[in-house]
Amino acid sequence: MRTPSTVLLLTLSCLVAACRDEQAGPKPRTSRLPEPAKARVLDTAPSDLTYRSGATFAGGSVVYLGSKVTPAHAAPGEQVRLAHYFQAVRPPPQGYGFFVHVVDAATGGMLVNADHEIQDGAAPLASWPVGKVVEDIHSVPMPPVPSRAMLGFWRGDERLPVDDTASHDGAHRMLGPQLGGAAPELPEYVVRRAGTAPTIDGVLDDAVWKEAAPVVLRGSFDGRAVRLRTEARLAYDNAYLYVAFDSEDPDVWGTLRKRDDPIYEQEVVEIFLDANADGRTYNELQVSPHNVNFDAYFPARRQGMDLSWDSGMTTAVKVRGTLDDASDKDEGWSVEMRIPFAKLAEVPQVPPQPGARWRFNLYRLEHHGRRTVEGQAFSPLFVGDFHALPRFAWLTFQ
Repeated sequence: MRTPSTVLLLTLSCLVAACRDEQAGPKPRTSRLPEPAKARVLDTAPSDLTYRSGATFAGGSVVYLGSKVTPAHAAPGEQVRLAHYFQAVRPPPQGYGFFVHVVDAATGGMLVNADHEIQDGAAPLASWPVGKVVEDIHSVPMPPVPSRAMLGFWRGDERLPVDDTASHDGAHRMLGPQLGGAAPELPEYVVRRAGTAPTIDGVLDDAVWKEAAPVVLRGSFDGRAVRLRTEARLAYDNAYLYVAFDSEDPDVWGTLRKRDDPIYEQEVVEIFLDANADGRTYNELQVSPHNVNFDAYFPARRQGMDLSWDSGMTTAVKVRGTLDDASDKDEGWSVEMRIPFAKLAEVPQVPPQPGARWRFNLYRLEHHGRRTVEGQAFSPLFVGDFHALPRFAWLTFQ
């Protein structure tokens, strides 16, 4: 399962070395290899730390002096600079790497994994001079909820012990600076009752779609405008929730063909539904350009994914272009979904009564050039995780 609605891309570059006749022309000049970067060390930590600690690792060998967060009050998704300061009191342990985890203060769930080498590898723990202060600087996106940076050192499957139990989380992750704050208010979609049910053929020409309010998806991570427009609409009647997506796309494609294949690794549109708005149980429903369906039930956030659950949904796709042909330019693709209320998890009442409020979110994953992944959402998440339940929007039945 992805981590979506969270999604990371690795771009591989191939370096091709040209061949030459070593006997021809002048001999190439030899050049010195660049000197390895020297570690930055200080005599003392800055006086304006925004978080002070003094807790120690490994029997007092290493002191975590504290950190400075700049700016202290950033908007969700905005990059913030974290500067951490350590001091070796005795020769430090060998062979340990550095980790930084940003976790949700309420649930302990991971929001950002910011593991990295200190000073880009110039200052591994074992090299720290005794008595000097070592500075490490990196950036993370400001979370949308109250959270905390947890940091420490690891080697294989172990972590360097934190001496004071009150200074770590029980798993030897040192308590670091607090982050996060108030995210933008959650959006709301008021879903209207359909006078006549739409024909599920992928063509969005039914009267119900003309009457339904359109919403345009935004960047899932930070709410910014996206490169390719995705518009969505919803409607309902006594038995079904209807969902329509219309996506601009110059290259409509997909290779997965079987139900419940991991279509979330390719191009897909999605709806997540938390019918009783408990922030726990929810359903995930997806459709690919090949009209392949993925549906799952979750009893808790990212836990116990049940692919044996069958949503009973009916879907159709209309491609405006040539599917799976990268040589031409497509216009896009549209999707219609008919989802039975009776099949969804924890539905308080079927049909939903006027004024009923569910939690939900709408998503799209687009692979620009079949490489660069862009996540879109109705309610931006400000973290790389489509399962960020606290950021689900409100679905209000008219």
